[in-house]
Amino acid sequence: MSNEPEGASQSGGGLPDIHVNTGLTLGALAVGLLAGLAVTRWPVLTPVGAVMAPLGGLWLKGLEMTILPLVSALLVVGIVQMMAAASAGRQAIRVLGWIFGIYFASAFFAAVAMPLLLDVWPVPAAAQGVLAGAPGKDAPVPGFGDFLLSLLPSNIFAAAANDAMLPCVAFFSLLGVAISRLAPAPRGQLTALFEALAGAMMVMIGWVLWLAPVGVFALSLDLGARTGAAAIGVLAHYVITVSIMGWAVLAAAPVLALLGARLALGAYCRALMPVGAVAISTQSSLASLPAMLTACRKLGVSGASAEFALPLCVALFRATGPAMNLAVAIYVAKLTGVTLSPAILVAGAIVAAITEISSPSLPGAISFVSAVGPVALAMGVPIAPLALLVAVDMLPDITRTVGNVAMDVVVAALIDRGRREGEEA
Repeated sequence: MSNEPEGASQSGGGLPDIHVNTGLTLGALAVGLLAGLAVTRWPVLTPVGAVMAPLGGLWLKGLEMTILPLVSALLVVGIVQMMAAASAGRQAIRVLGWIFGIYFASAFFAAVAMPLLLDVWPVPAAAQGVLAGAPGKDAPVPGFGDFLLSLLPSNIFAAAANDAMLPCVAFFSLLGVAISRLAPAPRGQLTALFEALAGAMMVMIGWVLWLAPVGVFALSLDLGARTGAAAIGVLAHYVITVSIMGWAVLAAAPVLALLGARLALGAYCRALMPVGAVAISTQSSLASLPAMLTACRKLGVSGASAEFALPLCVALFRATGPAMNLAVAIYVAKLTGVTLSPAILVAGAIVAAITEISSPSLPGAISFVSAVGPVALAMGVPIAPLALLVAVDMLPDITRTVGNVAMDVVVAALIDRGRREGEEA
């Protein structure tokens, strides 16, 4: 992820570059909360809150309307690209195997750990419901039998209209696989169609996020007026608890390096220090690629393995994503009073793991919306609070990027070890 000034430009690829001013958005959140506190102290300002509330609601609707088409189009394009990468050979299949294995491990870890963490360190009692923008919907997957039946839609249009994200993800994933099996000409045409749709949706969401300081200010003013200082406490609690899930994935990287890649723990940590410094300063896995290549050389990973695996990881792999995205949805469920059964958590974990393939190269704010939105919808969790949480995501985003680059280097080392063992066998 990276955080850039607002605006949009066309990149050399098929998708436009969307830039979001996260610093200004975070400032709008702080000013809005203070303005909301002022409204509670001086009732004469109440009309200001009455004017801003619908403005924030309108901005929120603009954010919500792009989620399903954006995620669906990106998922199809991502699956087609992944299948093309897999056709490159056995080494690519190994990289993809590690990516998906870590994705599902990351997601299911959060499905267990985040509820336990919130039981041990619960959301402040005074903050219960402070970010609720809408009542929780009935869970779409209440039982195991219903969960199995919900995997595939009988009518994709009805599923989309009802925000049934799990069957939509299944359908568009299968569609992506089917497109990858077509002849080159129709495969290219359909891929270009979905890439164009994704590009158009990104332009639209770019417009919405360009107005994020205004929308977040309006929503946070209304929130501050309704809840007072409780909102500030819950945002701090949210940032810490969600970041803990990312820290756990980061902590798993040296363990996997030691046990799986047989790297010396001290050498791995020393090699990763410069990579972590670049990741913290840039919040971009792509910008950290040269440092990752240098770290691999220090660890004895062959140049061929590193130069093959790391670019693929930068394009497709964000190890912390499933855990932290699912953690956000679980946190919002706690805030809004949505009960999460084991089947719902399984559904959320599956969606978190699969949809992550579509979002690695997106800017932080868009990635947050496109990755967390479908997870929340699959779990029956309101997505309205995401409009405010996106303003503080720049803080957990640092943890995301450091954890991602740490795992990227581990995967390169694992691939290199597997290649060497294959040559020796």
